[in-house]
Amino acid sequence: MKISQITFTRFIAAMAIVISHFNKDLFLYKIRFISDIFLRANVGVSYFFILSGFIMIVAYHRKEKIEYLDFYRNRVARIYPLYIVGLLLYFFTRYSDVSFYKTFLYLFGIQSWIPGKALILNFPGWSISVEFLFYLIFPWLYNYLYSKGNKSIWIIAVLIWIGTQVFSNLYINSPAYKGPHTESHEFSHYFPLWHINEFLIGNIAGLLFVKNRKEKNYDLAVVVFFIAIILSLIFIPLNFHNGLMAVFFVPVIYLISCNNGIITKVFALKPLEFLGEISYAIYIIHIPVLYIVRSVLWDYFQISENNTLFWIYMPVLMVVSAGFYQFIEKPMRDYLRKASFLKR
Repeated sequence: MKISQITFTRFIAAMAIVISHFNKDLFLYKIRFISDIFLRANVGVSYFFILSGFIMIVAYHRKEKIEYLDFYRNRVARIYPLYIVGLLLYFFTRYSDVSFYKTFLYLFGIQSWIPGKALILNFPGWSISVEFLFYLIFPWLYNYLYSKGNKSIWIIAVLIWIGTQVFSNLYINSPAYKGPHTESHEFSHYFPLWHINEFLIGNIAGLLFVKNRKEKNYDLAVVVFFIAIILSLIFIPLNFHNGLMAVFFVPVIYLISCNNGIITKVFALKPLEFLGEISYAIYIIHIPVLYIVRSVLWDYFQISENNTLFWIYMPVLMVVSAGFYQFIEKPMRDYLRKASFLKR
């Protein structure tokens, strides 16, 4: 089952993350309320995690059983090649940061398990530690719970979600939390176990979708929830990073997936769907590409003004991401899925 209209939402989330990582002298951060949104727009990673859980169910719900090795091979083929490309680009721009230990952690996707190491090298790669955990547990969840209609996981997922939100918001307001750029911050925001709730909630939403899907015009509801997301980021002073926004993200994902209104017709347009397809490339390479563009503009043109940099950087990022998607991500994904040495 392919849900074309949901693909474009990945691009929206990816672009929000890209802007949230840009220099805060950018003009967008000078605009009241707009700045509040982008300062917290890294919540887009939470959207990715929830959507990952949702799509996983949609992709596999017709299977009686998931073969572990086939599943792991397919998932690694999907995300690992560009993950390595992001690392190589980072080496090109920040080779002095490289060490054997950091490279080891990054290559095996275990950096986020060690507070203080989550953001080593190409720092958007921290999320791969979380995705690897999702991939590790999903075949077991599916084979022993989801495929058998076991409803206990629904209660467990909700309890884990509630527990995570309580812990996250208490922790960042406790003496143990030392603020951004500390080990305590990496523990509270990037530690993989705090993101299990997002994947499980996405799984539950996926189960509801495949069992109760009913297409109709949900345009108004989608707009209302989108506005609720924006207002929450502006006015609610809570930690959204670990799944709290599921209360809005899940309805948005579900309603867009069921929608047959104008929003779906627009989001399903091929150019917009393609932008969604390259969203992973955008996300995983946007930091090293920014470093490269910034260096080139300064070294050859003496351009350092952030607004000018932004307008040059964005189209470069789009073009490079599209190229990597077409000539690296897709071919390597197909090759690794078929590779005989991975089937033994």
